[in-house]
Amino acid sequence: MDAPITAHSFLNFLAYAGTGIGVLILAALAVLMITPHRELSLIREGNSAAATAFAGTLIGLALPLHSAISNSVSLVDAAIWGAVSVVVQLFAFLIARLGAPKLSQQITNNQVAAGIFYAGVSISVGLINAAAMTP
Repeated sequence: MDAPITAHSFLNFLAYAGTGIGVLILAALAVLMITPHRELSLIREGNSAAATAFAGTLIGLALPLHSAISNSVSLVDAAIWGAVSVVVQLFAFLIARLGAPKLSQQITNNQVAAGIFYAGVSISVGLINAAAMTP
């Protein structure tokens, strides 16, 4: 009887999961660096708007990473498409900032509606980004 998990499949899991989590961390750090407000400090202070916005960012980044890993033909392919998805998400963030120039200040002021708006932009672009990654 075949083992449900082989050493080879487990190593593949570790490689793909590690790559996905690594890209997610790097992407989250990039978002933290380009946002004018300091999300992590605001979250530590209990700012719900910042927490909502950043949670949306993480979900919006993870959705296309899921698709990149699911549809990839190799680990390198997954990493490349993961990086492409990050660029698209960062571009969407910059567009959202142009469309709502006071968004950062509103998040700093804990206006939850601003955090929800930003989370919605991140998640919706992430969904479209993920759907566009077809084999």
